[in-house]
Amino acid sequence: MTTIQNSTTSAADLYASLNNTRNSTEATTSADNQNRFLTLLTTQLKNQDPLSPMDNAQITSQLAQISTVDGIERLNTALAALTQNGTTEQTMQAAALVGRGVLVPGSNIDLSAGRAVLGVDLPQAADRVALSVKDANGITVRTIDLGGQNAGTYNYTWDGATDNGSRAADGRYTFSVSAVRGNEKVSANALEYGLVTSVARSGGVLSLNLGTQGSVHMDDIKQIL
Repeated sequence: MTTIQNSTTSAADLYASLNNTRNSTEATTSADNQNRFLTLLTTQLKNQDPLSPMDNAQITSQLAQISTVDGIERLNTALAALTQNGTTEQTMQAAALVGRGVLVPGSNIDLSAGRAVLGVDLPQAADRVALSVKDANGITVRTIDLGGQNAGTYNYTWDGATDNGSRAADGRYTFSVSAVRGNEKVSANALEYGLVTSVARSGGVLSLNLGTQGSVHMDDIKQIL
């Protein structure tokens, strides 16, 4: 007489086996997991007690579980592919900026050949916006009235003219921005000009090299000139 052993293997035991296998090697694929699951399930069915067989609901539940795991793995693969595509697209967009001028947060001005570019970022409208250019000693050499401006980002080209009518020597200057609406001061941010010389990605972070000004992130760019 043939003896049939009653199998007590549960869905939890089957998944524990799958998880142990998956954790033991990164090379385990979704197809391998499914094959192992089906092999274990078939063995369980073969060795079940004919007087107390697994019901359809239990089998369906186990199949649904392996289907869910497979679906999650496929979703993770798809998300990884989308992330990679987004990273590649962002890198290409950044590479297109090489050789272009940008405005980023900062208060430095490099006057060269009697010309310098600077900018202002206004989070809200102002009745009057003024720029104050200072030399290396902190002395104001030029005050520029931009009048009333709506909220937004603006660029301005300084021709090197000073308040006394002379021409400022080429070199590095700094500037500050003041803005008022009515009788109250409003927020105004200084933006300095930089030329993108190269693009680099390190640790998943994309940065733009602005030469002597160092590196900035893509989010730091307020305007492309």
